[in-house]
Amino acid sequence: MIIPNKLKAGDEIRIIAPSRSASILSEEGIQTAKKRLVKMGFKVSFAEHIFECDIQNSSSIKHRLEDLHIAFTDPDVKGILTVIGGFNSNELLPYIDYECIRQNPKVFCGYSDITAIGTAITVKTGIITYSGPHFSSFQMDMLQEYQTDYFKKCLMQSHPYEISPSDYWSDDAWFLDQEKRQFHDVEWKTYNGGYAEGQLFGGNLCTINLLQGTSYMPNLEDRILFIEDDEMSTPETFSRDLCSLFQNIQSIKGLVIGRFQRASKMTEEQLLFILDKHLVLKSIPVIYEADFGHTQPVITFPIGGSAILDSTNKEIRFTNF
Repeated sequence: MIIPNKLKAGDEIRIIAPSRSASILSEEGIQTAKKRLVKMGFKVSFAEHIFECDIQNSSSIKHRLEDLHIAFTDPDVKGILTVIGGFNSNELLPYIDYECIRQNPKVFCGYSDITAIGTAITVKTGIITYSGPHFSSFQMDMLQEYQTDYFKKCLMQSHPYEISPSDYWSDDAWFLDQEKRQFHDVEWKTYNGGYAEGQLFGGNLCTINLLQGTSYMPNLEDRILFIEDDEMSTPETFSRDLCSLFQNIQSIKGLVIGRFQRASKMTEEQLLFILDKHLVLKSIPVIYEADFGHTQPVITFPIGGSAILDSTNKEIRFTNF
């Protein structure tokens, strides 16, 4: 795998909107996120078309592609952050110049719907991409320290490190009210104990499933999977999506499931009922309620990188990223 150059203080980060438009963000939120990245030592620039907005809160395929390609080819840009997720980043996949990206490897980070683009780039170019905070994620105040710490560890250093659980988590609308937050104690949980080492793939489950049957779908055989879904995923739809994914894989080495949003109605009883259906999960390490997904805070993990998973001791270690 090709590891893009790590970010360092003084580097320019380009903000692009390959899914939802930046027009949905407030000016205050944009300035807060920018100031936080500048405080980390980065220069922040914005792609030309990120504030364009159509009736589905996005912009044309042409303009989203232009911003993506320019970000990769601009020699001054060292890292690329997406504004936010959405619903339509997979529209870009047939038109991306993957050879251009392969010749200009650099950090590309986002999550949720951005899973489609990040995974496609990794599959087509061999470049590790990253599932982690959006630009908009840096608006958040409380719980930001944990999120930023693992963003830096994954994107600004090269030596292996272990992921520790956050102290608290939240599923509130922090972007509407930063003061009235509700926090809950964190506990990573083991479904099945075990140990695995291997290449890592994953992200938003329903978005990964959009890639099935296409040339952008990664080979998940004998991989460690990280999967999560948002509030639109009910226990029934998560079960269906997980089953669809497993029906295209003979074996996996391990599974880590991100924390569910409360609106999804996914209870521990429901999740265990779903996991119990799959014999493959009885013989591999499985952790659930980990710190990534659509609750806060989120870790950053490398798509195509390598990891060690020890679910017996609830340990995750990134080794090549």
